[in-house]
Amino acid sequence: MATIHLVGGEKGGVGKSVVSRVLAQYLIDHQIEFQGFDTDRSHGSLLRFYTDYASPVVVDKYESLDMIVEAAVTSAEKRVLVDLAAQTHDSLVKWMDESGVLEMAGESGLTIKYWHVMDSGKDSVDLLKKLFDRFGPRLNYVIVLNQLRGDSFDIFDKSEEKPRASELNAQIITLRKLHDTVINKIDALSTSFWAAKNRCDSHPSGLGLLERQRVKMWLNNAYEQLDQVGV
Repeated sequence: MATIHLVGGEKGGVGKSVVSRVLAQYLIDHQIEFQGFDTDRSHGSLLRFYTDYASPVVVDKYESLDMIVEAAVTSAEKRVLVDLAAQTHDSLVKWMDESGVLEMAGESGLTIKYWHVMDSGKDSVDLLKKLFDRFGPRLNYVIVLNQLRGDSFDIFDKSEEKPRASELNAQIITLRKLHDTVINKIDALSTSFWAAKNRCDSHPSGLGLLERQRVKMWLNNAYEQLDQVGV
């Protein structure tokens, strides 16, 4: 069944693009056909790190957003990965409502999965509430607790949205923290996660031996989390 993965969180700086890149690397490593779309016009992460797999999409143009669905229905086994930039929620919702995207998906057997990426702050919980209020049981949800953006998620754990997530059959995963120096090097060098774990330090974009080992362990843990929810 074709699946569209919408990676969002609305708030800037929660790590949406890192999650999109992890998903892209997972699909590549598992030899799963996919097409990526990047909605960030100025700092497109998929376009930067996974150029061969990504295309730009403009969220305030329906004909551009339509390409997301059209890409998904071309193959029953295809995955479509969409990295949603901050402040794109309203435009996306308007397109989905006026185009009947969820209704069409239900009729055609297309799965739409929304990955809500969260940092440890209250804003992420408030935005999750907004998402649940808008779509309720009509979407499939994965909540990503991103430890790259905070160690403690007590605010979410104590909120009304956590039991609500359970009621809506939302799945919850944790993206573990990766050492700051390593993730900063990867970003500075515009390196894919494959290159980060495989290129030695003699390569211009390579990491040190133990830095590569940390990336491998971090990715392995991330893949275990993804296996639990299905991609």
